[in-house]
Formats: sequence, structure tokens, C-alpha cells
Amino acid sequence: MPNHRRAGRWEVNRQAKIKLAGAYAFADCNLKNLGFRGMQVITKIKFPAQGLPFHFSLSLTSDIVLDIEGKVAWQQVINGYSIYGVYFIKITDKDKEKMYQFIHNDFSRQVQSTWWPDKEIKNLEKGGEAMEKDRLKDRRIFARFPAHFPARFLDASSNKEGRATACDVSAKGVGLVLGAELPAHTPVELWLDIPDQGEPLYTRGEVAWSQAAAGNAFRCGINLERADLMGLARVLRV
Repeated sequence: MPNHRRAGRWEVNRQAKIKLAGAYAFADCNLKNLGFRGMQVITKIKFPAQGLPFHFSLSLTSDIVLDIEGKVAWQQVINGYSIYGVYFIKITDKDKEKMYQFIHNDFSRQVQSTWWPDKEIKNLEKGGEAMEKDRLKDRRIFARFPAHFPARFLDASSNKEGRATACDVSAKGVGLVLGAELPAHTPVELWLDIPDQGEPLYTRGEVAWSQAAAGNAFRCGINLERADLMGLARVLRV
């Protein structure tokens, strides 16, 4: 089958419901895979012609419904069922958050392997198992997305600069791995080198917590001054 994806997808293989704009009710479908840029779905519903934009609602669970604008990238018909590859034209950050929560809750291992390869998890300071336990204890309003890219920071209280690695990002916070401790309540300025060929993302915040880690490293969580959904969208795109 054609594959022109620029972003990874998670294998779902489960029943869902879909409703095209103007339809009276949701219809059953089989969701094969799903990502922030598209999906593969099997259904008896007739979608618009390939390349034409259309709006639809995708019900993943009774309380997780996504409103999406997309277009058919390709189609196959087998035994009366249509298999569609759909490219998403518009999907809100809020719906991306819902999608991630759905995948994280039901397919957590896929999230880990897609966003953060096993080798990198094992090489980080606390090890994959301990980090996963930390995530389960973490009840933030904004979900954290695993990341791995360079960052620079300025300790605003001492005017000292340093380098770190961003290990997770949300709209309201950043997790860092660094070589020296940043005490809690330290005000910091951050430059995140997101690998999207754009300028470093600048933001400010305060160290919410800090702890020692294996290998003479330290971990800390930065609480940002304001939620940055645009910055989070840049992370999601890469």
C-alpha cells in the first residue's frame, strides 16, 4: 500500500466509530493505525473522492471524540469494505492531546518505543522501568511527551549558562537532564533546539523539582511561566 507518511503512527487495530459532516449518526469502523498526521481505517461508509477535503468526527471511546479535517490519500476495496488512508489537514492541539492520552492509556509500550527508542531509555539516568513509574505517578494537567534534543539554559539568579538535554515536553513544562544541579525554585530562561530546522524555541520558567540521577547526572522539571501550545505543536511535528 502507498506510504507517504512524514510522521509515525501507532498500530491500533480496534473498533471505533466515525461520522462524516452532515451524517445523522456514527457508523462502525475498524481503525488500523492512527497518528497526528493521518490514519488507516476500514469501513463501509463512502468517503469523498481522493484529494477532496472533508470534515469528520472520530470516536475512539465514548468520551474521546476527535473533530478532524482530512482528505483521502488512497483507497482499496476488499469484499465490500473500503480501506482508506486518510491524511489530516487540520486537527487541534486539544484533539492531539486527547489522541495521545488514548494511545498512552491503551498502548503505552507503543508510545514509549515510538517517541523514545529502547536504547535511549536504557542509557538515561534512571533506566526505563523507573522512568515509567515516574510517569504513572505524574498527574499533570498537560500530558508530557517524551523528547530527546539539546537545550541551553540561563540561571537567571546567578546569570550562569549551561547545557542540558530535554527529555520530555508539555505545553506547561520541560524535563531536563543535565550535568549539574539546578535547585528547586531557580528561575531559568530556556532555548530548546527542536530539530525542525527552525529557530531555537525560547521560553522562561522556574525549577519545580530537582534530583540526582545515575552517572553523575541530574534531572529537573521546569514549570513554564505560560502554556505554549505553539511550541508543543513544533515538538509533535518532529
